[in-house]
Amino acid sequence: MENYVVSARKYRPTGFEEVVGQEHITTTLKNAIDSNKLAQALLFCGPRGVGKTTCARIVARLINGFEEKAEVNSLNIFELDAASNNSVEDIRNLIDQVRYPPQFGKFKVYIIDEVHMLSNAAFNAFLKTLEEPPSYAIFILATTEKHKVIPTILSRCQIFDFNRIQIADIARHLKSIADREGIPAEEEALHLISQKADGALRDALSIFDLMVTYSSGKGITFKDVLNNLHILDYDYYFRLVDSLLEQHHVEPLLLLDEVIRKGFDGQNFVAGLSEHFRNLLVSQDARTTQLMDVPESVRRQYAAQAMKASPSLLLSWLNIATQCDIQYKNSKNQRLLVELALMKMAHVQCIIDAAVLPADELKKKVLTKAS
Repeated sequence: MENYVVSARKYRPTGFEEVVGQEHITTTLKNAIDSNKLAQALLFCGPRGVGKTTCARIVARLINGFEEKAEVNSLNIFELDAASNNSVEDIRNLIDQVRYPPQFGKFKVYIIDEVHMLSNAAFNAFLKTLEEPPSYAIFILATTEKHKVIPTILSRCQIFDFNRIQIADIARHLKSIADREGIPAEEEALHLISQKADGALRDALSIFDLMVTYSSGKGITFKDVLNNLHILDYDYYFRLVDSLLEQHHVEPLLLLDEVIRKGFDGQNFVAGLSEHFRNLLVSQDARTTQLMDVPESVRRQYAAQAMKASPSLLLSWLNIATQCDIQYKNSKNQRLLVELALMKMAHVQCIIDAAVLPADELKKKVLTKAS
């Protein structure tokens, strides 16, 4: 059996042009290398799985002019995991290595991952070397928690803040990998994986691999991703809002019961409903539709449903859902709290009408609805 390589390793970028969603970082680093103005101490900070270590390795390779597969890479690039090597002794061993110039290439590059895990004593032992390193030494520190790095270290580094990767960028990257692997994949499925990854490309690739294994060559479908990742379908919220627009409270209660029976948490349901109301609001103006991170087919559904509700009604629903979310943890009967919120939403239009319409018109509207 051949050794299986996960997508996060198989498709790890080998050049800045392949790095996803960090153009502000890659452009700066490329220009610094091209103009020979790269600082000797760099701090890469940002969420997990967004390309910090990958960019550090690309920098190390490019400044030495090495090919990607060159064996001498390992002689010039030293990686230290500060989570498990965080003592003064570990840093002193590293400083001892720095004293010797590289045997190949121009630079020795030291990549220290999770640098915020170093002890204060280790940080202090590192200060002098970081401030006045040998001309051939480059230090690249990486961390997910920049606020835990002591100020004296921060002041000695050129800081690069990595962003969470946009959902659309992750979805495009997954699509390109699916095409290269010959794997059929629905756009909505890849978009859902990208949402679940929460801005981390590595997480998205892990979920992608999971779905490829599950599908067993049949392709990645939206339904399969929903079931495997235990995510509520958009369709639940569209059906619920259609019922609310008809001022029916029975259908929303039945939908809630179905959701709970499938094992979903009531608070997650309410949070998803709040997000749905928000998306309907931004769908009512062409200038704000770009604020939604949803597939194009779902965007069209939002636009169609948004035309049926007034902004005041959507804001009232959103306010009720928000209050329900706030009160959820302290409620002794959480299901009843959500049911009460849904019933309020179903009849809030009557309250709006009572405040706006004259009594005669309101009575006529009620009688017409009843008939």
